Amino acid sequence: MTTPYEVAVRAEAELGEGPTWDAATGRLLWIDILGCRLHTYDPATGRRTLRRTEQHIGAVKPRTGGGLVLNLRDGVGLLDPDGTFRWLHHEPVPGRRANDAAVAPDGALWAGTMRYDEAPGGGTLSRLTGDGTTEVVLDDVAVSNGTGWSPDGRLMYYADSPTRRVDVFDYADGRISGRRTLAEIEEGAGFPDGLTVDAEGCVWVALWQGSAVRRYTPDGELDRVVELPVPLVTACAFGGGGLTDLYVTTARVGLTDPPALAGSLFVVPGAGKGLPQPAFAG
Repeated sequence: MTTPYEVAVRAEAELGEGPTWDAATGRLLWIDILGCRLHTYDPATGRRTLRRTEQHIGAVKPRTGGGLVLNLRDGVGLLDPDGTFRWLHHEPVPGRRANDAAVAPDGALWAGTMRYDEAPGGGTLSRLTGDGTTEVVLDDVAVSNGTGWSPDGRLMYYADSPTRRVDVFDYADGRISGRRTLAEIEEGAGFPDGLTVDAEGCVWVALWQGSAVRRYTPDGELDRVVELPVPLVTACAFGGGGLTDLYVTTARVGLTDPPALAGSLFVVPGAGKGLPQPAFAG
């Protein structure tokens, strides 16, 4: 089943990523990693804002007390509602940057990294709590990408893009185990990038170089496809008041003749029903 889309924000993001619905403000947060830009979009009014960051930004998520947590090139930082910034975890590594991140059911941040050259084993996936405690959970990652949890919080989904797999772990008390494959993206269909999980427990995954978002059932069966007019589809998330609209970010980096809409933010109205996303407890 192919699902139609609309253009929510026409843009030319180098590497649009990380759509996140901020329920407290009724806005969608999204970023341009290489453009060092943090965007917001209010679908009710069409109002947009832009904030520049001092370095490449891999992800942004709301915090429970207001403000944002940022996964940045040199670590994870906190942005307070008044605009004050401070590092929560500062760990610069030459040649490495932040990438996708997600907030677990317990309010911890699972933050990914990768090398700029995408070298195998050069990235990590770490768990951070509000007091700055940091634990590397996976230390042999190439391009750490989509992370999400099942509706009951007992499963965690994850994509290390070059593997072409969406993997699933058992999840309990901030720990993962039992890694296995949920779905494998076939040759020529792109690479799994950002992902989100809906209220039915199905996994929606963006396909880099695949011009699409796919929805997989909890059994790994492909049951829906959103085809888009751009090749570099990066991430997806449900938003809007009822969490029924699927927002999709895209990129144009490295394209010699990018399509007109490459780097834009798309939306699929009424795509399904998303899960309320926890804010970072810090």
